[in-house]
Amino acid sequence: MNFKSLLLSLCTAAIVVAQSSNYGGDDHTYIAPGPNDLRGPCPGLNTLANHGYLPRDGRNINVTTILDAGFNGYHMQPGVLELAAKVSLLTSDDPFTFTLDNIKLHGNIEHDASISRVDFALGDNARFNETIFTTLAESNPGDDHYNTTSAGQVQFLRLADSQAKNPNVTNTDKEFFIRSVESAFYLSVMGNPLTGVAPKEFVNIFFREERLPIAEGWKRSETPINGSTIGPMYRKIQAASNWTAGEGCHWVRLGSDDPIVDF
Repeated sequence: MNFKSLLLSLCTAAIVVAQSSNYGGDDHTYIAPGPNDLRGPCPGLNTLANHGYLPRDGRNINVTTILDAGFNGYHMQPGVLELAAKVSLLTSDDPFTFTLDNIKLHGNIEHDASISRVDFALGDNARFNETIFTTLAESNPGDDHYNTTSAGQVQFLRLADSQAKNPNVTNTDKEFFIRSVESAFYLSVMGNPLTGVAPKEFVNIFFREERLPIAEGWKRSETPINGSTIGPMYRKIQAASNWTAGEGCHWVRLGSDDPIVDF
């Protein structure tokens, strides 16, 4: 086989692989995960997988796929997700890829006092929990929208609940930062990234079904979601959460078999 024929064969094989891939392309129909598909504690990433912006089986994810999926699915610019994507690699034994299930590793980007998951020490920290989510679902009564004030109040209540039930609750600056940014994410992705106001219907579907509520009228934001939009919203949420520093040291798990490392 000459070089030209070899090159043609490789290109053909690459096309076949791309066409048989379980994500990518223009088909972003919602498909609920099957019994062998992996999902994790992040509703935003699970939703991207359910719509085919990430591998639908939740496997073989790398930093590039995360950044592309965030942009294509949510109009979220790469700088917003880059650090979290890189840190998520530490949850996997593979140095280049991870699964959505890997990131349930406690102490990496997963954290206590989630608004939709049980604390690691208390149960299943990967699956959606309706009882936990009730705190958010019942917030801002009398209004059809969530906002930065209600998001902060939900964080305050969720942390208080975790502290009352979980003797091993972790509440460092790192966890507070992650919780606040995550709240800014759902307000931005499901609502207006400039005002931080999001319809309750969209947010509830996003968390409960891990689905983009396109049929209900949701559209991808025309405004890019980036540090300039997330920053002010994040600070408003932090102020409304009335957070008091617990443990001051930042720490992160460096792998599934590694001890907690303090910084």
